[in-house]
Amino acid sequence: MNTKNIYPLIFCIFLFVGVLSCSKKTTDIETPSTEKSSFDLIQEKILTPTCATSGCHASTQDGSYLQHKLVLEKTVAYANLVGITPTNDLAKADNFQRVKPYKSLESLLFHKLNWNASHHGGKVYGSPMPLGGNALYVGQIEFVRRWIEAGAPRTGDIVDKALLDDTTPSYVVDNTNFQPLQTPQEEGLTGYQLSVEKFTIQPNFEREVFVRKAIGNQSDIYVNRIKLKARPNSHHMVVYDFRDKQNPIVLPEINQVRDLRFSNNSINPLVLLQMSNHVFLGGGTDPNQDFQFPAGTALLIPAGASVDLNPHYFNKTSNSLLGENYANFYTVDKSLVKNVVQMIDFNNTSFTLPANQKTTIIKDFKFNKDVTIVTLTSHNHQYGEKFVIKIKGGSRDGETVYESTNWEHPQITNYDKPIQLKKGEGLSSVVTYNNTTNKAISFGLTSEDEMNIIFGYYYEN
Repeated sequence: MNTKNIYPLIFCIFLFVGVLSCSKKTTDIETPSTEKSSFDLIQEKILTPTCATSGCHASTQDGSYLQHKLVLEKTVAYANLVGITPTNDLAKADNFQRVKPYKSLESLLFHKLNWNASHHGGKVYGSPMPLGGNALYVGQIEFVRRWIEAGAPRTGDIVDKALLDDTTPSYVVDNTNFQPLQTPQEEGLTGYQLSVEKFTIQPNFEREVFVRKAIGNQSDIYVNRIKLKARPNSHHMVVYDFRDKQNPIVLPEINQVRDLRFSNNSINPLVLLQMSNHVFLGGGTDPNQDFQFPAGTALLIPAGASVDLNPHYFNKTSNSLLGENYANFYTVDKSLVKNVVQMIDFNNTSFTLPANQKTTIIKDFKFNKDVTIVTLTSHNHQYGEKFVIKIKGGSRDGETVYESTNWEHPQITNYDKPIQLKKGEGLSSVVTYNNTTNKAISFGLTSEDEMNIIFGYYYEN
């Protein structure tokens, strides 16, 4: 063999093997996975399109934010869900978290996505989600459940993606699967039931109505509990008393359904005028709440009383939906009432808002006796951007106890630990307005005027 030719051959063989070896090592190097994590799929397929929408959970600027304090925009959703205590009182009492790793049955998110209350023992943890839309599919809910049971990790492809292809309806809204609220008598108790009969919510529409109803009490009654029930997609249910019970302009006809908005979504000025005559009596953004006054206390409702029932529904689907609401007033004998609950109606009627300017109006109100406050809410019109209530006087002077940024649907706060104030102490309303018009605005009853009212419940100590 010619040795002059074999060395170049051997060199070429080693070079070829070396190239193959390097190529193999290069392909064996781990590259970042492009596979989406299970949480990323939850964000993309569920949270972003159905929850993180304007007015709901998109940002801190949403009108409902102060009620739920939950933003589900993709950059903050995980941090706002996992291991976080919810604002829902019943969920907190049950030791839930928004998402509790490894425990779907102790995760509020999982319960909110299940529209059938029998899923969680009949308990109602506020409105089911997504509000105004259709219930999630069975596969979507199961995907969320398995993710939670796997520890709710931020990264990792841990749940079978095929579940998201299962489009079996988990809940179908129809005319037959809503059970009316039992009357107090059917529960073996005493009281009265009022209702707003079935009404239609048009496709892609937000419908809010008012119906004045006579309670039917021929004598004074003492109410120590108010229980509400609504169909799915209800945003709130509020019960109002009337300040002026004689003026026919602001006191509507009995049983007449009045819409806050016309079909083109503009505000009905007559209904807005009638709203100026309201005094808060009960209810709130939890349309299925069961509120009880502290033991030994009750609200006195005079004989022949009537109230305004105010249900509000969202419909973000292409089909018509139904609204239907019930309100139970449970009564107790006068002999069992130690303290009569009274309604706070602190009304600031003297202020002016300069044109094209932001203005903060502060007004102090004092009690002439020792009191215990159990509920606070507020009322203003469209130019009010933020309504804050602070304690005036005493050791808690200046402490903020209430905030709301939604003039149409103000926050209603029921205090687990009531606010106790001494004689001479009180509340301050601190309201920020943005007068975007070219004229000064002052207190008044029309939509072009403004208001500044603290509502709530208290009893004298």
